[in-house]
Parts: sequence; structure tokens; C-alpha cells
Amino acid sequence: MNEQDFESTALEYYKHAKRLVKIVIGFTLLIVGIALIVLPGPAIVVIPIALAILAGEFVWARKLLRRLKKEVERYKELYKKKVPPEDGDAS
Repeated sequence: MNEQDFESTALEYYKHAKRLVKIVIGFTLLIVGIALIVLPGPAIVVIPIALAILAGEFVWARKLLRRLKKEVERYKELYKKKVPPEDGDAS
């Protein structure tokens, strides 16, 4: 095995290891986030972070993250309609 073959093999192992680490971290955060729905903790923060990590590897996570973003935008618009602006000093 010459040096070039060794470098390309090492690069392939590095890419696979990096992907595996991202997947493990993403799923771990997702499981923790789901547990935090019923336990005290910031599930609303952890789950989107987990989906963002997994979205780089899985189409389902990308679609779910996109859907989550749309829902957040919808709730922001709904909030703007229901809550009147303050009449205080706007300067």
C-alpha cells in the first residue's frame, strides 16, 4: 500500500467517522429533547438543534425541520395579530 492509497483510505475513514458522530449526537439530542417534553428542560430548544444536525444526513429530518420553521412563522404571525402594539414611546 503506497502513501497515496493510505491517505485516501484515511480520508474515507475520517468522512465515515465524522458522519457517524453527527448521527449519534443528533439522535442522542433528539431522544433527550423528546424526554424533555415531559421532564423539566428546554425541549423547545433541544429538538430543533437535533433536527438541524440530523438534517445534514437525513431527508426526513430536513423535511421535519422545514415544517417546524413554517409552524413557528405561522405562530409568530398569529401572535402579531392577537397582541396589539404597545402605545408607549416608540422612539
